[in-house]
Amino acid sequence: MMVEKYERDVMNVMLADDDADDRMFFEEALLATNMKNVLTTFKDGMELMDYFGQPESDLPHILFLDLNMPGKSGIQCLEELRAIPRLREMTIAIYSTSKADRDIEDTLSKGANIYIQKPSNFDKLKSVINHVLKTNWQFHLSGLNKETFFLNI
Repeated sequence: MMVEKYERDVMNVMLADDDADDRMFFEEALLATNMKNVLTTFKDGMELMDYFGQPESDLPHILFLDLNMPGKSGIQCLEELRAIPRLREMTIAIYSTSKADRDIEDTLSKGANIYIQKPSNFDKLKSVINHVLKTNWQFHLSGLNKETFFLNI
């Protein structure tokens, strides 16, 4: 786990993903957006929840959460995060290879803000990250439904 302090005008982004190659791919795409940001990564759901179990933990502007992780899945993390009062308003993007309707519906009903199928193409991933980081989440949530929840770029 890598945690850094960040400046006020810097986007604090977190990613929980058990695949080291996916974490590296995400980090490279995030850097390529040229947006000021700090990325904190977690190698699994257990590490993520240990971090948020600390009352002094910094909150991200957005958490990208892999759905299928060993030990503690993304859906379990989502449920636990939404049960913690100080984390209920945190923006959570499900970031998964799955595009199964059940996964999309489960994460929508459990409080995720958006569902992203992991792009395999670098330019598409960069575009997705750029779109998600520029979204006004308070406005987006007012019209949230299954069609607006699944990001298709």
